[in-house]
Amino acid sequence: MSAIRVKICGLKSPQDVRAAADSGAAYVGFVFFPKSPRNISVEEAARIALEVPVGLCKVALTVNADDAMLDALTSAVPLDMLQLHGSESPERVAAVKARYGLPVMKAIGVADAEDLAQIDLYAQVADHLLIDAKPPKGADLPGGNGLAFDWRLLAGRKYWQCPWMLAGGLTPDNVAEAIRMTGARQVDVSSGVESAPARKTRIWLPASRRRHCLPELVV
Repeated sequence: MSAIRVKICGLKSPQDVRAAADSGAAYVGFVFFPKSPRNISVEEAARIALEVPVGLCKVALTVNADDAMLDALTSAVPLDMLQLHGSESPERVAAVKARYGLPVMKAIGVADAEDLAQIDLYAQVADHLLIDAKPPKGADLPGGNGLAFDWRLLAGRKYWQCPWMLAGGLTPDNVAEAIRMTGARQVDVSSGVESAPARKTRIWLPASRRRHCLPELVV
């Protein structure tokens, strides 16, 4: 069985980046959303991105960002992927791909079986999908709320038209079960490896080094 590819999201310091890289992460995520405690400025991200080793995918998480925001972001920060984590339409996803020439990951919130149709829809236009727990009604954050959804909804659906990763409330205690139930080969972790919002204290080690766990690693 191939190793699980991991995205560590919400990094805010060079120390976070080095810890994520040393632990075998495949992606690092920077959040550009003012309401999030993990929010980072474009200037900070540009500086920290210089610490990211070659081969580690740098992902910018945005929420309903307009072209002006994305223009400023992509011109200042050396990014490898844009993550659209708002209510962006399939047409908007396609437009962002065409304008910036970067792979686009679209986040899709899932709470029940009715939400699965959105996965098939966005799989036709996105380069990657991130299947996350749908936030509670009235929540300020579209993700990073520490909530999981019913993973049985994805049972038997290992493949869509593009690669995907599982997100939503993944922790050291439940990630192995989540992988077993969904067949995910990629996972996204954020609040599940924090001792407090935006304070990363535990970083994933891939299966080849430590079997499906998120061990303690102070950063």
